Amino acid sequence: MLDPKAIRANPQQVRESLEKRGAPAALLESFLEADSAWRTKTQEYENLKSRQNQETEKISLLKREKKDASSALNSMKELSQRLKLISEELKLLEERVVDRALVIPNILEASVPVGKDSTFNSEIRKWGQIKEFQFKPKPHEETGERLGLFNFEQAAKLSGSRFVVLKGAGAALEMALINFMLEVHTGSHGYEQVMTPFLVNADSMKATGQLPKFEDELYKTSDDLYLIPTAEVSVTNLHRNEVIAAESLPLKYVSFSPCFRREAGSYGKDVKGIIRQHQFNKIELVKFCLPETSPQELESLTNDAEKILQLLELPYRVMALAGGDVGFSAAKTYDLEVWFPSEKRYREISSCSNFTDFQARRGGIRLRRGPKAKPEFVHTLNGSGLAVGRTLAAILENYQQEDGSVKVPEALQKFLQVSSIKPR
Repeated sequence: MLDPKAIRANPQQVRESLEKRGAPAALLESFLEADSAWRTKTQEYENLKSRQNQETEKISLLKREKKDASSALNSMKELSQRLKLISEELKLLEERVVDRALVIPNILEASVPVGKDSTFNSEIRKWGQIKEFQFKPKPHEETGERLGLFNFEQAAKLSGSRFVVLKGAGAALEMALINFMLEVHTGSHGYEQVMTPFLVNADSMKATGQLPKFEDELYKTSDDLYLIPTAEVSVTNLHRNEVIAAESLPLKYVSFSPCFRREAGSYGKDVKGIIRQHQFNKIELVKFCLPETSPQELESLTNDAEKILQLLELPYRVMALAGGDVGFSAAKTYDLEVWFPSEKRYREISSCSNFTDFQARRGGIRLRRGPKAKPEFVHTLNGSGLAVGRTLAAILENYQQEDGSVKVPEALQKFLQVSSIKPR
């Protein structure tokens, strides 16, 4: 959430950021209209409150002088009734201002490329050598089904479309990836592992920006809890409404979780395979840091996610997202895209974002630089380290062999105790 005071003080900055995102200017105008109504009503309330104070003094004086105060008392009664009504109106107007502020996306950083969609994303760097196959590489879903790793029919029987049952070596490979990623991030990169609930309340969803904007994308239970779309939600909310000592920053967390998304609006896209599912596993990296260090922390977090791909020897590229492709809560985002030989293109496997104080303001997450210092909002960052299913799919594609087998990346062999997955 943007600071309403900052929006009011510099609406042009918000207007320019909305334009860069390709978002409607009406989001800002609606806020300014609501804010103006609230300020006008606030002034009316304060004027009446001043009159009430004057009437109170007048009544006290009349009583001290033993004079008739009935007229002043009647006037005071009318003022009190009007103040009560205006107070109720103010509460509604204030809620409207907050509601309008909640749907305005974060201010984009100046370095974010200009562009209305992903076609304007800017390539930052590439890593790895794209393998030249001596045969036509098969898509991951075909390889996975042939090796008995995936069963989509059983998943459809259990849950419907966009689910998968992982079997045998498929389930083992998924677990190996989870353990490998956690080992790297907790060991080499210094993140603290946390296991958080997969069901959260509405306040948690609001704090990270999923509500109210993405209500249609979420699964909600009958008792008003939401299945998390990413561990970002529960991990970021660990410090909701807390004040963190500045000397303890940055805080770095890594968390494994299943993720649940309706994928509203995505039907017709990636209907085959395990790229776009309603339930999938992910390793999430979350940071809390000082405001002045968040740009550097984004670079560091992105490098940490890249390291997983490097150790797995999967070719990838890093893309800086254009304004029109940056997520609602983010100020800047890098996507990691891994190479898929069957499609001859790169596909997203991680998004690493700096949210500046946007989530912290919504969640009341503050820092204090000293005993007498005024609390200020921290900056939050997160990124996938990585999406496990997509990593599995990338391995099946990049490590497939002409005989139908799939080599196991060297970094995973100690977890699986095999060097290849062969047809049964």
